[in-house]
Amino acid sequence: MALPWALAVLSLLPLLDAQDPACAILKPAPITNATLERLSGKWFYIASVFRNPEYNQSARQIQATFFYFTPNITEDVILLREYQTTGGQCVYNSSYLQVQRENGTLSRYEWGTEHFASVLLTKDPKTFMFSHYPEDELNRGLSFYADKQDVTEEQLREFHEALKCMGLRETEVLYTDGKKDLCGPLEKQHEEERKKENKGSQVNTELG
Repeated sequence: MALPWALAVLSLLPLLDAQDPACAILKPAPITNATLERLSGKWFYIASVFRNPEYNQSARQIQATFFYFTPNITEDVILLREYQTTGGQCVYNSSYLQVQRENGTLSRYEWGTEHFASVLLTKDPKTFMFSHYPEDELNRGLSFYADKQDVTEEQLREFHEALKCMGLRETEVLYTDGKKDLCGPLEKQHEEERKKENKGSQVNTELG
């Protein structure tokens, strides 16, 4: 599995305590152009809780993951370029995510099935979360991402508060380890290749 995705369209989170301000972040919100602009760029997969056995098992195999989001606002898609270290090796994957603006979800097809995740924007613009199966006690989950591998206690606190709101425990959290990342060299190689391609395109344009 690449990024962990929920296997069902997400509901309106009926379990949230409307009186608890800390839980407001878990209420689905429509995705806007500003949302997509905020998600654009490089992110690190920091931690997650998955009660769904399949996703929990997959998450346990992930040692480190970082990825790039490149949104196309006019077509409502996001190019995902993902670098995942698992089993002591680097695995690269590129795919497109579909944007469901009104539902506040992203989705992609994997093994013939469309998988959904709800985007949760945190107070800190340098982090965000995905919620999964919030209405299902046995399968719900929450995943946490940041623009750096090393996060602050304050950033983690918001994640931990969200876990509590979903009825998940901190003892269930699986953390990645940036020190085990093996994808740095491949990322650098891809960056150099893109620079050459861009330079070549610029030369061709000038000649044309």
